[in-house]
Amino acid sequence: MRSDLGSARATAGAGNRASDAVPTARSDSGSPSIAPRRKGVLARHKRAATSLLLGAVVFGFIYYVLPQIVGLSATLQRLRNGNPWWLGLGIPLEVLSMAAYIVLFRGVFSPSDRRIGWTASYQITMAGGAAAKLFAAAGSGGVALTVWALRASGLASATVAQEMVCFEIVNYAVYMLALVICGLGLWIGLFVGSAPLWLTLVPALFGLVVISLVLSMKWLASPAEHFMVKREQRSHKRAARWWHRAASVPRALQDGLAAARELVRNPDRSWLAAVPAWGFEIGTLWASFCAFGHSPPAAVLIMGFFVGTLANTLPMPGGIGGVEGGMIGAFIGFGVDGSLAVLAVLAYRTITYWIPLLPEAVAYLQLRRTVGDWRDHPLHTPAAVE
Repeated sequence: MRSDLGSARATAGAGNRASDAVPTARSDSGSPSIAPRRKGVLARHKRAATSLLLGAVVFGFIYYVLPQIVGLSATLQRLRNGNPWWLGLGIPLEVLSMAAYIVLFRGVFSPSDRRIGWTASYQITMAGGAAAKLFAAAGSGGVALTVWALRASGLASATVAQEMVCFEIVNYAVYMLALVICGLGLWIGLFVGSAPLWLTLVPALFGLVVISLVLSMKWLASPAEHFMVKREQRSHKRAARWWHRAASVPRALQDGLAAARELVRNPDRSWLAAVPAWGFEIGTLWASFCAFGHSPPAAVLIMGFFVGTLANTLPMPGGIGGVEGGMIGAFIGFGVDGSLAVLAVLAYRTITYWIPLLPEAVAYLQLRRTVGDWRDHPLHTPAAVE
């Protein structure tokens, strides 16, 4: 299906590599010399732009969040004084969230790979959680580990790519729909709670754009890919590489969307596990609020969770600080008491970030043994299957 575009892209890449080395003069020996190209504006000022962005993030944290954490020792003392029953409830809620995530993972990948049973799904999901914490930019570490494990199981690269996109579409469909429903519901007054423009309408529109963009790939993947291939042919070295990578996205979304439709038609309905996976996670945050006072209204709780979680796209060391600051800032923006927001979010992150670290590390070691067994016994030879 992609042979024509693939060959066109390969030709375009070769053409750009040839055009990048344009001889402008000849040396004394007669060999062509290559004139250096000027870097783009963003390339020349990349460090300054990065510093400016980091400065804006730090300023926002200091201006909006830090005043709420003045007297940190008192805050930590109150954290120890939280209701233990509510905090204890957060642990099984988090376990249920992870269990639903494992069900979703197995439902997506087991039809394509007979080795991805319950044990492998548990190991990959838990180990991926640890990897995502080590490199937290949008979960890149977890994605890389998952791809590594799936390739080791014997799946072809194209199948891994398609199923990974399918998994992300199903999983984040719940995320985007929640932004749209709760954001618009708060904005028009359908749900109880304050409705700041930047925390309700803007995220809702963002969710609508993302949903529309992904669904449109069913019809627009080929035109979009052709457009990007042409841009690659006309671009210079660095821009051509960027367009080359971007050109694969529309088709990948189209293939993943087709796989997601097949999954939805599957009678086992494993894709529905995405709902409790997010729902029990938010339930852990709700229990954390109840441990120190009263939880915000349901729509505010959901929007504060999802808007704050967007901070996970920032490449913070170990993922620490981004989500906490994002959630605290979001809840303060919704009018939640700052001290309560700090305590609830810190308790929530303790339950969901720190407590699972040990089982995640153990799962990673188990996964390494499983991958070693897969490599010792390729699929064409007899091997124990889960």
